[in-house]
Amino acid sequence: MTDVPFVDLAAAHAEVEEEVLAGFRRVLAATAFVQGPDVEAFEREYAAFTGAAHCVGVANGTDALELALRALGAGPGSEVVLPANTFVATAEAVVRTGARPVLVDAEPEHLLMDPAAAAKAVRPETAAIVPVHLYGRLAPAAPLLELGPPVLEDAAQSQGARIAGEGLFGAIAATSFYPGKNLGAYGDAGAVVTGSAELARTVRLLRDHGSERKYRHEIVGFNSRMDTLQAVVLRAKLRRLAAWNGLRRAAAARYAELLDGIPGLVLPAPAGEEHVWHLYVVRVTERDRDEVAERLGELGVRCGVHYPVPVHMQPAFRYLGHAPGDFPVAAAAAGEILSLPIFPQITAVQQERVAAALRKILG
Repeated sequence: MTDVPFVDLAAAHAEVEEEVLAGFRRVLAATAFVQGPDVEAFEREYAAFTGAAHCVGVANGTDALELALRALGAGPGSEVVLPANTFVATAEAVVRTGARPVLVDAEPEHLLMDPAAAAKAVRPETAAIVPVHLYGRLAPAAPLLELGPPVLEDAAQSQGARIAGEGLFGAIAATSFYPGKNLGAYGDAGAVVTGSAELARTVRLLRDHGSERKYRHEIVGFNSRMDTLQAVVLRAKLRRLAAWNGLRRAAAARYAELLDGIPGLVLPAPAGEEHVWHLYVVRVTERDRDEVAERLGELGVRCGVHYPVPVHMQPAFRYLGHAPGDFPVAAAAAGEILSLPIFPQITAVQQERVAAALRKILG
């Protein structure tokens, strides 16, 4: 019997293959390989999708975070508040600007940034607050906006998510189009979206050697331009993203029924139409999580762990001086979280296999 994949990129490609190949042929014929017309078109289309006035395509999601931080003025002598429960790229981007990461704990229900902890971390040196929209659910907006410093949303896992119908609440947001994202390229790509023309212009300068005109460089920038072939892929997938997110919601609702009552398995909190279920993350509380993951693999179910080591316990961030118990919610979650297979094309039969495997393992 075929394994249940954690994510099925081939199934997504099958839906867009003809459109992507036609676009590739168009780009090859025009030889517009870097920031060609398809990049400009994608920027317009993604801005409209998010409800932002401006979108700037960049080379990857980590660059998107860094360039957005630099546009907000983060740099040596400043601090940036971010959650300990995140992928390392969020903290990496802060360090690359020269600013100091200030980590805070997660709230226990959704494992997103705790606004109360963030409030205690804000100081005059704070250049930005960076909530991370984990698993497809947006972090709380209102309490973070009240804290004063500009908010940069790490939106790599929330493409299409909304709060009260709005897709952007901070000054600026950064996203990744890594292949496994809800909107995934066929390699690395990213984007920055904002309502501010000034911030958008700064990011555009930063991504292209500080230049708006060839051989005239206003600031010291970077080489972080979006590849035109990736824009072709993203345009084709963007036309289907709303429908694909709807299928993810349906799959999450099916899991809620199939997994109900399994001992020692904590399901995600219920969510409505504004959650896009990039990941379906459960918590294993009465058994060793790694053992459960291994047993699932033996039964043909591929799963993931997001994330097994909080940022404050990563060797690269030892210099921040944190102890293992400094962020107890993030630390506890790191030993319990388990991401189950979810993608738009997942079938009811595949989800039933996942549930049966978990019932066999957990009782």
